[in-house]
Amino acid sequence: MEGMIMTAQLLLSLSILIAVHEWGHFITARMFNIRVEKFYLFFDFLFPMANVLNFSLVKFKKGDTEYGIGWFPLGGYVKIAGMVDESMDKEQLKAEPQPWEFRSKPAWQRLIVMLGGIIVNVIVGVLIFIGMVYALGDRYILNEYVNNHGGVQALELAQQIGIQTGDKIIKINGEKFEYFDDVAKPDVLLSHNSSYTILRGNQEIEIPIPSNFIEQFDKKEAVANFLIPRRVPIVDEVSKGTIAERINLQQGDLIVAVQNQPIVYHDELKAITQNLTGDSLQFSVKRGEQILSYNEYFKGEPGIGFYVPNEIVPAEGEKNVTYSLGQALLIGPGRAFDVIIVQVKAFRKIFTGQLSFQKSLSGPIGMAKAYGGKWDWERFWRMTGLLSMVLAFMNLLPIPALDGGYVMFLLYEMISGREPSEKFFENAIKVGMAILLLLMVFVFYNDIAKLVTGG
Repeated sequence: MEGMIMTAQLLLSLSILIAVHEWGHFITARMFNIRVEKFYLFFDFLFPMANVLNFSLVKFKKGDTEYGIGWFPLGGYVKIAGMVDESMDKEQLKAEPQPWEFRSKPAWQRLIVMLGGIIVNVIVGVLIFIGMVYALGDRYILNEYVNNHGGVQALELAQQIGIQTGDKIIKINGEKFEYFDDVAKPDVLLSHNSSYTILRGNQEIEIPIPSNFIEQFDKKEAVANFLIPRRVPIVDEVSKGTIAERINLQQGDLIVAVQNQPIVYHDELKAITQNLTGDSLQFSVKRGEQILSYNEYFKGEPGIGFYVPNEIVPAEGEKNVTYSLGQALLIGPGRAFDVIIVQVKAFRKIFTGQLSFQKSLSGPIGMAKAYGGKWDWERFWRMTGLLSMVLAFMNLLPIPALDGGYVMFLLYEMISGREPSEKFFENAIKVGMAILLLLMVFVFYNDIAKLVTGG
């Protein structure tokens, strides 16, 4: 069921973004009186083989344009008259150029048409970020609160770089910071020579962040496997068939001692239960003003059997910020373009060998997992806004068959005053499509390999 929800969220998000992207090309073409023959969500052929398995799930014609939904759900396209595109329809190019065709228009108009999809994706991404900022504001965990209440619980990824449970992170890259959430921001993990300054007891220690550390977040799928504030062992929900259910632990109960050792934090409880050598577990529970003591058979048990509350810190450890519409209009675009900046930093690290191309690349399976197994509209729109900016960036890459490839040829034409030959352009598109096909096969293989290996 979770897999279906992940897939449904990804398909809905991509459908929205593909539709608005292709509408960007469509509306700019119509602005310059260029005929648009087809407008399709998904492909009505086996991409990139334009003449294989040609059929639509839905289609209708209005004016000069056929609108439809294709069967191959990995993109979409608009077929613009007088232009070689994904459909590779070259027959019309043998005739004399007509006034309504793409090829008969000035280069600057063709450039706007090719940038139309990217521009609309950017606009949509910015609007989503503005809407999220205005509607939801921000919720931050205060780093001062975390440091005053036991510091961090270091999970697997944090332990890999030398952070220990109980450490207090006091600086990032030598600078003090207000919000605990900043420790796992992509720009921190991607910055050159990044480091944390931690306080361990009375000693300050500098812990460098490896240049390829962000790869581990993709592998493990979550910041939740890195660092969290230490939490108290208070009962929220009891699991069925466990010690907690058997002794009737109640919501709000607090574990205060285990094996005659006083404890304050949940990680202390886990450390004792995971390393228990005997067959029984002694623990004390505070319920209101009452202390209850238990001695339970524990051999083979994974734990007592309860969940702590979802809230990582109580209200006093958080800062909630709301924004006016005017403030959201200023903040939203900055956050949207931060996505592009992170993409540029990541590409730079990939090209300089600091990040693995294979580990940094996620396909449909990895993307679907990022949406989560429960339908959460807030996360859905955050992911859609982020993906809109990523698609704009990726489409601008100078690869033939992507918008950026067409833009590259048009800029060449505008600067040199001459068009590339039709044969050269056609071959470049074929090469670009081959690259995209190989990339598509690679990302699917990469996703499946990660799934199989648990990465």
